[in-house]
Amino acid sequence: MLTKGQPAPDFSAPNQDEKIVRLADFRGKQNVVLYFYPKDDTPGCTIEAKEFTELAEEFAKYDTVVIGVSKDPCDMHRAFIAKYGLNVNLLSDADGNLCERYGVWQEKEKGGVKKWGIVRSTFIIDKHGTIVDAEYGVKPEGHAQAVLEKVKRLAA
Repeated sequence: MLTKGQPAPDFSAPNQDEKIVRLADFRGKQNVVLYFYPKDDTPGCTIEAKEFTELAEEFAKYDTVVIGVSKDPCDMHRAFIAKYGLNVNLLSDADGNLCERYGVWQEKEKGGVKKWGIVRSTFIIDKHGTIVDAEYGVKPEGHAQAVLEKVKRLAA
């Protein structure tokens, strides 16, 4: 698992429009909030995505872009964005490489059944490509606001 102060693992993945997004695209220009979530159009993931969308303009005021990541394909991301009017880039990590590099692909247990999946996690990456906050196992409600408060402190 990643921790504060480490260099953020580089990434290159297609967004909902099948355009490649790279961490390097933001270096020296913007901070990045990279959040990983289990699946499009599920209750917790929808809450999280909608809250990040509601605060997108606030994040932009602090030179910060918000990017979500799941293993869902680009067409599912497009449908998810259209259904809820989302205003965040969603990356498709179909092969799971990005999830592995950020340590979010973990064994989870629900109802006594163990299976592998994405642990809801968020990373704040500064303009230099350094992780300034890493949080695993986050709860969706109110999370976007908590992340915004951390970004504001980063700018101070």
